[in-house]
Amino acid sequence: MPLLSVIVPVYNEAKYIAGVIDKVNAVAVDKEIIVVDDSSNDGTDKVLRGLQYPNLKVIHHSSNRGKGAAVLTGISQATGEYVIVQDADFEYDPADYIKLMDAIQRGDGDLILGARFTEGYHGMKIPKVGNRLLTGLMNMLFGVKLNDCFTCYKLMRKADLLVLSLDSKSFDIEIEILVKAIRKKMRIAEVPVSYNPRTYHEGKKIRIKDGIWAAIRIFRFRFS
Repeated sequence: MPLLSVIVPVYNEAKYIAGVIDKVNAVAVDKEIIVVDDSSNDGTDKVLRGLQYPNLKVIHHSSNRGKGAAVLTGISQATGEYVIVQDADFEYDPADYIKLMDAIQRGDGDLILGARFTEGYHGMKIPKVGNRLLTGLMNMLFGVKLNDCFTCYKLMRKADLLVLSLDSKSFDIEIEILVKAIRKKMRIAEVPVSYNPRTYHEGKKIRIKDGIWAAIRIFRFRFS
């Protein structure tokens, strides 16, 4: 199987990062793991220095630049034919890489989304409503019919990813990838993946203000 570059942007996830990297490493695909520490201040950097994997590369940002900036740093260092982003918590299961890789190698699409909600939503009410509204907005404005526009799991060939000329520095990179893929008329397919959302008490970072900001960014991408 071709090499998969797994990019892990991380900010203040000292509690989870070692376990996440262990789960990623255990997946039976040829891969490299590129962790980009976005200037964490909770000891994440110390945890990362203690990890020993031959396929692991760790990059440290000297200042906090945002998730998008961390993803872009990871892309610049990726050597694999395929690229996927992995959040630094246990909401997503890296074992699902297999299904996503199978789909893209079958030719199901140029961009494979890991759809979390094909069998219903399990999690907190506010994120549920927010995701449905934002996905509905994307579908309406860009003429697509997708279940989960804001999934972290977006698998692409690196060559196709570079064609998108991404430049978003924050969470809106999730929107930018999808919007530019639509405009490039890339084929988009969804594959169901497992999802175990954490609570705010457990460290979930997305808030209502982020949803409002995302809606604004969707309109800007649509009409720019």
